[in-house]
Amino acid sequence: MTFWNDPIRFAADWLRDLLTGWGLAAQMTDILLALLGALLLITFSLVLAIFLVWVERKVVARFQDRLGPNRLGPFGLVQPFADIIKLIIKEDITPAGADKFLYNLAPVLALASVLLLWAILPLASVIYGVDLNVALLYLVAAGALGTLAIIMGGWASNNKYALLGAFRMVATMISYEIPMVVSLLIPAILAGTMSVRGITEAQGNVWFFFLSPLAAVIFLISAVAELGRAPFDLNEAESEIIAGFHIEYSGMKFGLFYAGELLHAFTFGGFAALLFFGGYGGFFGLQNLPAFAWLNNPFVQAPVFMLKALIGYWVIMWIKYTMPRVRIDHMLAFNWKFLTPLALILLMTTAVLDRVLDGSNWYVPGLFLSNLLIAWATVEILRAHGRRQRKAEAARVGTGCAQAGAPTAQQ
Repeated sequence: MTFWNDPIRFAADWLRDLLTGWGLAAQMTDILLALLGALLLITFSLVLAIFLVWVERKVVARFQDRLGPNRLGPFGLVQPFADIIKLIIKEDITPAGADKFLYNLAPVLALASVLLLWAILPLASVIYGVDLNVALLYLVAAGALGTLAIIMGGWASNNKYALLGAFRMVATMISYEIPMVVSLLIPAILAGTMSVRGITEAQGNVWFFFLSPLAAVIFLISAVAELGRAPFDLNEAESEIIAGFHIEYSGMKFGLFYAGELLHAFTFGGFAALLFFGGYGGFFGLQNLPAFAWLNNPFVQAPVFMLKALIGYWVIMWIKYTMPRVRIDHMLAFNWKFLTPLALILLMTTAVLDRVLDGSNWYVPGLFLSNLLIAWATVEILRAHGRRQRKAEAARVGTGCAQAGAPTAQQ
């Protein structure tokens, strides 16, 4: 083992030998190393969140034909640090009648729910927090803390508009968790494991996106709704000049909500890369050839994963700054009447074909063609439904015009 092949273990062994040489007990040394590893992971993710503030502002400026941050530092890179200083020195206000403990805990819990996800996010084959055999269940459970933080922030603020914004947001998040969980089960079926590293390693020859592109699309839509970003950002309503559930938060408390949202978006981009696009690996079998063995180096895998995650984050930004906001009844109807049934049909089809075609040459084309068939059938059903609605609307308008033009008995 060398630093270039396994940098984390190399550094951990060096520190363990150093602390043991100082007379520290082995058990205490392991605890300190675990705490240090968690601290490094949290520090990296928070620094990344600062960078994402600059990225988001630059991207939205491009979308809106503006310059974005360009004054402080080269290309405006120092601007996020100025924003942090501004948030820190702003007055910290707690509303009268608010539940102070829950009010102050909500933004911390919102950011913590995202940081907990990084524990199972492998940056490379040897750079990760922990490899859980039920990592997908952990992903759903840790994400539920974000829902709890939102309802806590809205209720503890003692503001009816904040509470309404929290209700809308939680209704969306709970609804779209259903198709998200279903879409997470599809990579688990294809890989035969719920471990994120196991799913990533199973895509060494072919990405799961080519086996189930519909699952990737459903996961992306559900992730955007889970984040509460446009077109699903109904915590901020057009008819209400407020910021939704965090209207009463100021200073760094609001900054924690904002940082959590940006980091959450990047994290979902990372999970999309891991579940459907090979993550840090997935070089279509090239990494198994002696000439391309360098692709297995962690210093190559980590940038590859970060690039894929950044592309996923850019797609989420693209959706946010392109599409208009959806009405809440349309949003919930889209989930329960369309997205959830589609996800369940796709899950059952994938499970059956995975068992029937296992080991055959038709495994990859069979799964891909089944997705195309389901997509085609879905489009045809939607087109037929649209035609029926247009005919019913035309009949209703025609009947109304006929009644308006017909003479009455008094005439």
